[in-house]
Amino acid sequence: MNTYPVRPALESESTQIKGLINLVGINPTGLDWKRFIVVVNEKGQVIACGQIKPHGEDIRELASIAVNPEYRGQGLARVVIEMLLHENPRPLYLMCVSHNGPMYEKFGFQVIADKAMPRYFARIKKLFKLSDVFRRSGQELLVMKLE
Repeated sequence: MNTYPVRPALESESTQIKGLINLVGINPTGLDWKRFIVVVNEKGQVIACGQIKPHGEDIRELASIAVNPEYRGQGLARVVIEMLLHENPRPLYLMCVSHNGPMYEKFGFQVIADKAMPRYFARIKKLFKLSDVFRRSGQELLVMKLE
C-alpha cells in the first residue's frame, strides 16, 4: 500500500477537486477549496478529498468525500475522514445513500429520524425522494449525525 501526502488543499487544486467530485458523481454544490483536505499522488494530482461544509453557525456537514476510482481500496477515504473528524468539533452531520451508511457507522455516525434533522437536511431528503421517483435507484438518502 502506497502512502500519499494528506494535507489542506491549495487554491491551485480547486479545478482538480471539482473534477474529482464530478468524476465520482456526488453533489457538486458548495465546493470551496479552502475547506478541503486532499490526498495527492506522486505527480501532485488530487486523488482523494473531503470537506466540512458549514450550514449556518452551528451545523457542519462532513461532505464531498471522493476517491479517484483508480485509487480505491487503499484506505484513502478513511484517512480523509479521520483527519476531518479529528480537526472539527461535534456534532457533525452527513448525507449519503443507504448503501454507504455502514461505512460511516464505523466512524460513530448514526442515522437520525426526519423530525430530528435540521431543516436543510430535511429539505434535501425530500428532494432526493422526489427525484428518485424518476431515477428509481432504490436507494434512500440517509442523514447521519456524530455527537
